[in-house]
Amino acid sequence: MRAALLQLNVTDEPAVNLPVVRQMLRDAAAQGAKFVLTPEVTNCISTSRVHQNDVLRLEAEDPTLAALRDEAQALGVWLLIGSLALKTKDADGRFANRSFLIGSDGGIVARYDKIHMFDVQINETETWRESEGYRPGAAAVVAQTPFAAIGLTICYDLRFPMLHQKLAEAGAQILTVPAAFSPVTGAAHWHSLLRARAIETGCYVLAPAQTGTHASARHKTRDTYGHSLVVDPWGAVVLDAGKDPGIYIFDMDMENCTAARSRVPSLANRRPFSDP
Repeated sequence: MRAALLQLNVTDEPAVNLPVVRQMLRDAAAQGAKFVLTPEVTNCISTSRVHQNDVLRLEAEDPTLAALRDEAQALGVWLLIGSLALKTKDADGRFANRSFLIGSDGGIVARYDKIHMFDVQINETETWRESEGYRPGAAAVVAQTPFAAIGLTICYDLRFPMLHQKLAEAGAQILTVPAAFSPVTGAAHWHSLLRARAIETGCYVLAPAQTGTHASARHKTRDTYGHSLVVDPWGAVVLDAGKDPGIYIFDMDMENCTAARSRVPSLANRRPFSDP
C-alpha cells in the first residue's frame, strides 16, 4: 500500500496553514498515496495560550477539520490528521490535543486525545508544561480500516511502551506517532524510541513530524525536530525525512507484521508478573 507522511512547518495562524496542508494532501494523492498522515498540531503551533484561545475552535466548528474531511472524500484517501489543537467546554478552559482518522468517504472513523502530557524541564532554558494548557485523554484507541488496524498515539506518548503494547495486543498493525518533538530530545531519543516501539510490537510505526522554526508574528517562536520517520515491523528505518518540509512517499506490505511477529513472538510470549 502506498502512503505519505506530510512534514510541516506550520505557523500560529490556522488560516495560513490550512491552504498549505490541503495542497500537500492533493499532491500526495496525485503521487498515488492512499493513506496520508499529518503531524501533531496540524492547525496551529503557538507558545501563547492567549493567542490559542483567540484562534482555536471547538471540534464542531473547526475549519481545518471540516476542510480536510472534504479533501479526503474528494480524493478518496484515508487521512490521519495527526492532531488538532481544539477548544473544549471544560470548566478550566484547557484545550484538547486530538488526533482524527478520516475515512475515504470523509467520515470520522476514530478520535484520540493525547494521554501523556509533556511536563518536563529539558534544560535551564527549555521547560514545557503541556498540562497547563491541554487536558489529557484517558482512552487508548485502535481503529479498523480496510488495509490494517491502526493504533493512535501522539508525540510524548512515544515514551510509554505499555500503551503501544496494549494497542498491538488489541490488534493494531500500524502505530501512528504524529509529533512536534523538541530538537534537544529529538536528537537524543527520537529514532531509538520509534525503532523500539516497532520492534516490541511487530508493527509499522508511522511518525509524521513538525520541523524547523515556526513563525509567529506576535509571540515567541518554537522549534521542532523534524525527521518524520517510517519504521517497519522488524525495526528497520524505511524513511527518514530529515529537516525539510514536504511530502514523503513510501510503501507498506502488511505481511511484514506477520513475518516479524513469527520470527520473534514477544507479544505472544508475555507473561503476568507481580509488582516489585
